[in-house]
Amino acid sequence: MSDAQTIEQLRRIGWRGDVLPGDGRQLARVVAQHRAGYELHDGSQTFGAQPAGHFLKRGLDPAERPAVGDFVEIEPGKPPHILTVLPRRTVLSRAAAGERYERQVIATNIDYVLVLTGLDGDFNPARIERYLSLTEGSGAQPVVILSKLDQRSDAEASIAELRARLPAGTPIHPINGKDPATTAPLLAYLKPGDSAVLVGSSGAGKSTLTNTLMGIERMATGAVRDHDSRGRHTTTYRALLQLPSGGCLIDTPGMRELKLTGEEHLDLFADIEAIAEDCRFADCGHGSEPGCAVQQALHDGELSAERWRNYLKLRDEREEQATMLESRLRRQRGGRPTGKLHGPRGQREKE
Repeated sequence: MSDAQTIEQLRRIGWRGDVLPGDGRQLARVVAQHRAGYELHDGSQTFGAQPAGHFLKRGLDPAERPAVGDFVEIEPGKPPHILTVLPRRTVLSRAAAGERYERQVIATNIDYVLVLTGLDGDFNPARIERYLSLTEGSGAQPVVILSKLDQRSDAEASIAELRARLPAGTPIHPINGKDPATTAPLLAYLKPGDSAVLVGSSGAGKSTLTNTLMGIERMATGAVRDHDSRGRHTTTYRALLQLPSGGCLIDTPGMRELKLTGEEHLDLFADIEAIAEDCRFADCGHGSEPGCAVQQALHDGELSAERWRNYLKLRDEREEQATMLESRLRRQRGGRPTGKLHGPRGQREKE
């Protein structure tokens, strides 16, 4: 730990504040979490730390514990202890696997979510839509990166398909992760003071891209399987890295499961909801009902069947997770109703 701390030092690890806390406590950022404790950076050096006792209480929501990207107040010692997690300006999280509702924080205090997908067998527009749906409520901007451009002679067709499917203005960058010339546009999201988290499935090329952005072989890379282009988890834990560009990048292991939290609005599919508003009946199930605008759009090719199916899947999952979250909040508040997190699935009443 440094004896003195300045705003300039904290800027190196993504600090956005103009002043230091008035209580004189030392600040640091969580750059990694291990079974044995945390790894912190105070703007000048990295050191290990342990959480204070109140973070270890049974029943504490895991989302309230320190996470990679957090700025924390620390108490000197051997080892130092994390006393307080400062308010998070953005949070990317997902629902943890299992029947109990639990939220897992992926990264905090980030400006961009870099969604990396390979243009090989890993290419999956539906999965990209799922990532973008999770990003909606984080407060960070999503950026889609399509890696392995050098491995596809017909990449333009896949890129055009994705551009037509995602909302206009969604940044999409095709790259060769080993070529600094093609990754250069990504530096616009990694300027001094910026923080980004890199997410994607195993084998998509996250570690390769990280190495290129770092300018050194910092992260291990591995081969992918032939039949689905998936790889082994060469990155085994989330880690925040300082880049030569001045920004901070949080690299993450490949994610096999991406469960919605229940608080997504699915703005990604605003066009589908706008089409549904034109249905003849307010409670249209979008099946065989007369005057169904959705079925007409599917028939005319205005709406693709694949995108419609993915919307239904995500909508139903969102509602299921919202119900689980509502039940949990009700139990925490002694059974008192907390109010709907979302409106009914049916369309609004027609006048």
